[in-house]
Amino acid sequence: MPGEEKSPTPLAARSARAGRPARPHPAHTVSRRGLRFLLARRHVLVRLALWSVLETGQTFLVGYGLARALDAGFLVGRRGVGLGWLAVAGVGVVVGALGTGRVYRGVADLVEPLRDRLVERVVVRGVREGNGGALSGLTQQVELARDTFAGLVMVSRSFLFTAVGALAGLFSLDPLLLLVVAPPLLAGVSLFAATLRPLARRQETFLLADEALADGLGTVCPGLRDITAAGAEEPVAAGTGRLVDTELRAARALARWGVLRVAALAIGGQVPIVLLLATAPWLLGHGVTPGGLVGALAYVTQSLLPALQNLVHGLGTSGSRLTVVLRRLTPAPATPTPPPTTPVPRLPPPPDTPRTPALSLTSVTFAYGTATDPVLRDLTLALPQGAHLAVVGPSGIGKSTLTALAAGLLRPAHGTIRVYGRPVPETLARRVLIPQEAYVVSGTLAENLGQLRPDPVPEAELLAAARAVGLDHLVETLGGPDAPVDPAALSAGERQLIALTRAYLSYAPLALLDEATCHLDAAAEERAERAFAARERPGGALVVVAHRISSARRAGRVLVMDGRETALGTHEDVLRRSPLYRDLVGSWSSEPALALGDADRVDAVAGSGLAGDGRHVVAHGPVGQVQAPGDLRDGGPLGGQG
Repeated sequence: MPGEEKSPTPLAARSARAGRPARPHPAHTVSRRGLRFLLARRHVLVRLALWSVLETGQTFLVGYGLARALDAGFLVGRRGVGLGWLAVAGVGVVVGALGTGRVYRGVADLVEPLRDRLVERVVVRGVREGNGGALSGLTQQVELARDTFAGLVMVSRSFLFTAVGALAGLFSLDPLLLLVVAPPLLAGVSLFAATLRPLARRQETFLLADEALADGLGTVCPGLRDITAAGAEEPVAAGTGRLVDTELRAARALARWGVLRVAALAIGGQVPIVLLLATAPWLLGHGVTPGGLVGALAYVTQSLLPALQNLVHGLGTSGSRLTVVLRRLTPAPATPTPPPTTPVPRLPPPPDTPRTPALSLTSVTFAYGTATDPVLRDLTLALPQGAHLAVVGPSGIGKSTLTALAAGLLRPAHGTIRVYGRPVPETLARRVLIPQEAYVVSGTLAENLGQLRPDPVPEAELLAAARAVGLDHLVETLGGPDAPVDPAALSAGERQLIALTRAYLSYAPLALLDEATCHLDAAAEERAERAFAARERPGGALVVVAHRISSARRAGRVLVMDGRETALGTHEDVLRRSPLYRDLVGSWSSEPALALGDADRVDAVAGSGLAGDGRHVVAHGPVGQVQAPGDLRDGGPLGGQG
């Protein structure tokens, strides 16, 4: 934006007030480094210029030889003379090809030292700083810089010497020809030169925006299911939308400046042809020979226009790309930044009234298809604010379906679902769902834990949440909140603890835990559930799909799902009224402890500190029945219907 270019940045203003020079713009830094690099290799530049003179001669002879072949040969009946001049032009082409071959060697002498210097910088940065992007810089960015720089040298050199040869040829044929061709050519080159810096900036902005969008989509797309499950659709969609809008604005700005590039090419390369044809009678009437006119057209169409096209496209596109790559490979020293201020928490609006249920279902019926039996049939439930509900029942009975409906992932065929008095589609900010399969991204631990917050989480609050949920040991093991996280190196229990802490830090008052602790041992599960139950959120409530008797006993209310029959009450009430619940409690309690000694007789193979994912026993099935962890249970839609 123009205003941004005129006004100094806050850092520059502070530096000026402090009497220190402001840090130069990265583009100026790259330009100065490039100038020093070229001056240190003046002998190579001189050698390139000398060999390029042969190309100048080739360009001169192509038009001049053709003009002389017509005027002194074919047009006056002297075929031998005409063929002789054409032969001279052919020799010029051969000599020019020899010069071009030598030029390539000179370009190699100029480019390879640049590549060596960039490789040295990349290796030093990778070794000294432990930079993980060093391999990418070595294998891709350095080679891109090398090839782009070589192309720019060839294009710039070719245009310079081709233009000199063509203009000299036009002058030798007749100064009037130079008067017709030179002004539009100079106007086109001047227009392109004036737009070169703004165009390069827009090109660079577009490249950076495109890369940012690609990186963002590469992170979002693999986790769409979990983003939806965790209730993060709005912030993720907003962030992705900002990236798309940024690239769109950059593309439009680049297109507007690209029009000027096309205009410069038309003025400098196409207008001279039109002028030569339009002024042909006048030129011929003022002493220009027919051969001279044809030679002038040859100069423009065969030499100037192709050279100008290469210059415009080469400098207009490759130049900005080279600038971007060089900035990344030779970064300026980091500028110290002031410590971030602690953001003010922005909680969702409080519930309408304390009497409004945290979660209410009224005559809800849901089936996974029109031809299948309903998983839930005419279910009515009201969960008050501050309540802790455990949902139990056989596999496939609809426990995960219930949490998916409450979270808005599914929509009922009949009935209504409300969260704090509002329809589910309007309550994304008031609920958070933690599925069985935890989603962890590559990045820092703090970035993983703060994904459901609109602003960065203060470190003190983050550490307090980790202690409450039980993630503090992993935080210490990894090296703190700013430590990088490799999802593949974490156990299933560790990933679940990260997902639980992320949900704990969210502002949503209603937490839905769909077997979100199945890979934790009993003690870790109890710690996490008690943390959510004690979470300070206005009108907060907790729904847990339980797979241990201890989890059901901790809850103030237990919902037993048994097809068309349901039972809701305290643990003791439901134990008296529900034969199914008595059977589940008996299967949880009566069998001997398994290998890991779980007090609840459930094999919690993947505890929070174990490296392997392992398998877990289905609490409501026969002892020894095992099931590999899957998404929301048994592999149906949304991972199953349970």
